[in-house]
Amino acid sequence: MKAISFENFSYAYPKSGVVLEKLCFEVEQGSFTAIVGPSGAGKTTLCLAAAGVVPHYFGGRTGGTVVVQGIQTMDSTMGELAKDVALVLEDYESQLVAMTVEDEVAFGLENAGVDRKLIPQMVRETLQLVGLSGREQCEVGGLSGGQKQRLALAGALVTKPDILILDEPASALDPAGTEELYSLLGKLNEQGMTILVVEHDIAQVLPYIDQLVLLMEGRIAVAGQPEAALRKMSEESLFQEVIPPLQELRFLLEKHGCRFGAWRCEADAVRELSAVLQEASEVSRSA
Repeated sequence: MKAISFENFSYAYPKSGVVLEKLCFEVEQGSFTAIVGPSGAGKTTLCLAAAGVVPHYFGGRTGGTVVVQGIQTMDSTMGELAKDVALVLEDYESQLVAMTVEDEVAFGLENAGVDRKLIPQMVRETLQLVGLSGREQCEVGGLSGGQKQRLALAGALVTKPDILILDEPASALDPAGTEELYSLLGKLNEQGMTILVVEHDIAQVLPYIDQLVLLMEGRIAVAGQPEAALRKMSEESLFQEVIPPLQELRFLLEKHGCRFGAWRCEADAVRELSAVLQEASEVSRSA
């Protein structure tokens, strides 16, 4: 069973033109998918559709279907979908509703009817997971932007969803915080959680994903394994600004006969480039 399946799905908000048009792609159970695309491409709407917020909350016009865990979102409710799917919006502050950090994370558990005796421990464990341990009694309004973003993530994770959807989850984080975030998401994915993330900095998420989707003007322009997707984007000059410089260097070198394995991080690139330079040096000396 697929975790998420867009089947010829189209959507338009009330009083707007078509935002998503005939989307067809799948998210495998236990996979890690990244969505990229220019501003206005429909990335946020795609996330809302996968969580059932579109069209249940916003209304609008739809065509085709979105199937989550084998259930068509149109045949379910947002509350029913929330048992399996957690969503962290780019506008994360709009999701924060409580006065204190502890109450914010406990909110989802209380709504789910979790035994109140279990809630404090679950809250502490989740706050430790996102790096907010010890801040249970802090006022939400006094947190920094990065801390609020971590808190929104904690609120999503505390119910232990099967699917986690995040829209620009590192927008308020510094580089170290971003690295910690994706390391955490990578570990959650290894434990079986399906993750769908919108991200503009592909270099940060590349070590963890197994599918990359390029959305342009509401349509799927490219979808597939990260290596193949980035190569196609480079060859066809599609949204090239998102391609990491190291990947562009690799594609350029390959046009001149070099062959490399997959570069998921800088360490991979440094290792293989060093080997190429060493081989070239040995050839030069022998000549």
